[in-house]
Amino acid sequence: MDRSDVRREWDRISETYADRRDPSGSDAGLIGAVLETIDGTPLALDVGCGDGARTLANLPSGSIGIDISRSGLSLAAETVPKSRLVEGEMTALPIADNAVDLITAYHSVFHVPRAEHPAVYREFARVLVDGGQVLMTLPGGRFETVRRGWMGGRMLFSAPGKQTTLNQLKEAGFVDIQIRTVDDPLGSQSEFAIARLDEAAIAE
Repeated sequence: MDRSDVRREWDRISETYADRRDPSGSDAGLIGAVLETIDGTPLALDVGCGDGARTLANLPSGSIGIDISRSGLSLAAETVPKSRLVEGEMTALPIADNAVDLITAYHSVFHVPRAEHPAVYREFARVLVDGGQVLMTLPGGRFETVRRGWMGGRMLFSAPGKQTTLNQLKEAGFVDIQIRTVDDPLGSQSEFAIARLDEAAIAE
């Protein structure tokens, strides 16, 4: 599936996905734990925000949500009306350099082809302030497949493997990586990575 295919499918299934997933749970609780480590009121960016109920709604008022799907953003506008919503892709975030303090990316990066994941993490590093944090799903396996029938449609799932993902984060300048295992919105468990950007650690 190319980007246009992924966008069309998310436009088709966004409402179904929003209806089927639980907006609460321990993965949503991770956001509060990370926010407690940040002084003041941070500007947060939720990458792949979808309808906004699981992540964007738990971030400070005025946070930014970005998604490839206009249907998902329309739902988010109803769910989190005080957020700032932007249509865009995570490989080329329409966000200024050093603009945000926190990035959340829940169940989103693995819908991008795994060959492009390093570019995603470089974009995360570009838009974060030095010392900013990322909180993201950490896929455990290595896969690249299109799941047909998923949420009534089809969707790309792609990841290079857990250790490769961790190495890619380090190459992008992320340090102090912590891993947490929590409940995900569809009733199973997922690992999440919490990491801090250190611009001095960015690989040349």
